[in-house]
Amino acid sequence: MNHATARRDLAAAFRWTARERMHEAVANHFSLAVSEDGSRFLINPKRHFSRMRASDLWVIDANDPESCSGRGAPDPTAWGLHASLHRHVPHARCAMHVHSTYATALAALADSRLPPVDQNSAMFYNRHVVDENYGGLALEEEGTRCARLFQDPSVRTMIMGNHGVLIIGETVAETFARLYYFERAARTYILALQTGRPLRELSPEIAEKTARELEGCADADAAFLAELRKILDTEEPDYAD
Repeated sequence: MNHATARRDLAAAFRWTARERMHEAVANHFSLAVSEDGSRFLINPKRHFSRMRASDLWVIDANDPESCSGRGAPDPTAWGLHASLHRHVPHARCAMHVHSTYATALAALADSRLPPVDQNSAMFYNRHVVDENYGGLALEEEGTRCARLFQDPSVRTMIMGNHGVLIIGETVAETFARLYYFERAARTYILALQTGRPLRELSPEIAEKTARELEGCADADAAFLAELRKILDTEEPDYAD
C-alpha cells in the first residue's frame, strides 16, 4: 500500500469512528506503521476525529521522542502507548485505542472478559486479553507495560481494565473491523446483562469454530473499509485531502 492510500484509509477510520460515537474529545489515537521495521508510523494530532484529514496525520519515530513534539503535536500518551506498541510488537502494524461506551463499560466490570454470547463476541473467543493492572495515563512506562501483554500473535484485542479497548492488526481494514465489531459485541453483552436473565453462552467448541471461521474474512474487512470510503467520498470528501 502506498503512503497516500495509507493516510486516506486511516483518515476514513477516524471519520467513521466519530460517526459511531466511539471517540472521546480530542483524545484517543490510531496509528499505522509506514516503515518496514514499524519504527515510523502515522498518528493523529490533537484534532477531533470528525475533522481528521489524511494530510493532518503526523509521521513520528518510535525511537525518537522528539519526533512527537512541537506545535500541534499528538499528546504524550500517543507516544507512550503507540511508540511502545510499534517498538515491541512486530505484528502491530496498526493500533487503535478508544474509550467507546460499551467497551469501557465492560472494562469497568470486576470481570471484564467478553463471553461468547453471539456471533460477534465469538470473534474474540480466546483472542483477547484483559489488563488487570491499570497504572494511570498511558505514558511511556505504562505504554510499555501494555505492549508486553500482546506477545501472543493470536491475541489482538486488549480490554484495558478501568480504561477502554486497544486493538492491533496488520492493516487499517482489519484493525478497524475488529474495533467496530468489538464495540457491537460489548453492547450486546452489556444489554443482555441488564435483563438480569441467564445468558446463553456458546459452547467452547462452537465458539472456537466460529472464531476460526471469522478469521478467514480479510476480504470482508477490506470490502467494509472500501464501502465506508465510498460513503465518505460522497458525504465528507475532505477526509482524503
